[in-house]
Amino acid sequence: MHTSWAGGWALACAVAVVTVSACAPTAGTAPTLDATKCRKDALGTLYPGILTFGADQPVYPPWYKGDDPANGEGFESALAYAVAAELQYGGDDVRWVRVPFNTALAPGPKAFDVNLSQFSITEQRRAAVDFSSPYFDVTQAVVTVRDSRAAGVTTISGLSRLTLGTQVGSTGHTAASDLIGSGSVQTYHTLIDAKMALLGRQIDAIVLDLPTALAVAGDLRDGVLLGQLPSAGGEVEQFGIVLARDSPLTRCVSWAVDSLRADGTLVKLQNRWLRDTGSVAVLAQG
Repeated sequence: MHTSWAGGWALACAVAVVTVSACAPTAGTAPTLDATKCRKDALGTLYPGILTFGADQPVYPPWYKGDDPANGEGFESALAYAVAAELQYGGDDVRWVRVPFNTALAPGPKAFDVNLSQFSITEQRRAAVDFSSPYFDVTQAVVTVRDSRAAGVTTISGLSRLTLGTQVGSTGHTAASDLIGSGSVQTYHTLIDAKMALLGRQIDAIVLDLPTALAVAGDLRDGVLLGQLPSAGGEVEQFGIVLARDSPLTRCVSWAVDSLRADGTLVKLQNRWLRDTGSVAVLAQG
């Protein structure tokens, strides 16, 4: 997702039984800095004393609950308030705006200070926006329904005979296109649109991040999680918080994420809000 739905674990974490806490993100890259420079009274935010978070619309479990980013429910909502607290912002100092996924990644000024919408870190995106240190390691997965012709597929070659749905601009779209060819991939603006297309038999399956895939498979009547897609070249896909290009906040937001990783908060949030993936198979190449 994000991709709007980008998420999951690295391929190495999916070989056997996967647990959320075992696959915390790898170390961040934020340089050591004076923490006093990362406090509310020292940060140049859009509105003095206020930290503005962006989120897609709609937002989905397990990242957010009830399409309400401000309620603190769901992994990314809870993470947002944890980052804010690390930077000395109280709950009343947090403001939310809704920004479409692709708009958040476009070059130019932003309506937010920071944005959490399952954005996978890529070099192409770095040309337009900044990313914080990674807060979650990601794999993509495939969801269908029991009476779809995708049901029972266990290999990438089996997927190549199907029509897959993804969100436009997502890393799920990139992964699906790389594996089976873009001619068999349909793009949708939202996950709801993709789910409706699946239920209407316009597509055979949906590609999205693993935690969201687990939620969608449980939400759909007769939903089926086919498995994870293999990571391209063995590289680990990671989520990061998005900021405007060359934002003065980037180093401090990365420091906050790194601090939350170091003190165990990231793992605690994952264990609370993200389901254990159990033994989720990686689809074979054959």
